[in-house]
Amino acid sequence: MPRSRRPSKQFLMLLDALAAPSQHGHHGYELMKRTGLQSGTLYPLLMRMAEQGLVEAEWREPVQLGRPARHAYQLTAAGVALARNVAEAGAAQAPLQEALA
Repeated sequence: MPRSRRPSKQFLMLLDALAAPSQHGHHGYELMKRTGLQSGTLYPLLMRMAEQGLVEAEWREPVQLGRPARHAYQLTAAGVALARNVAEAGAAQAPLQEALA
């Protein structure tokens, strides 16, 4: 029987950051600044999310000459659906948590 695991706090922060609107996708450095995650946590999470079909990564050519190409990360349709479900579940739990506080 498969074990149902709750998403980690880091996973949820990254999912929230990826759900933010972006015209050109999100870059790793931007995601590190937005979430506060270190590269040793961020990139394994991104790879796991890509394996699960939640995120897609695409190489982008540099905007400025002399800068390296870099990955741009975006949520897939499944990732967007998960982000919505998590946001709705969080909104539903907030009044309960406030009442218990």
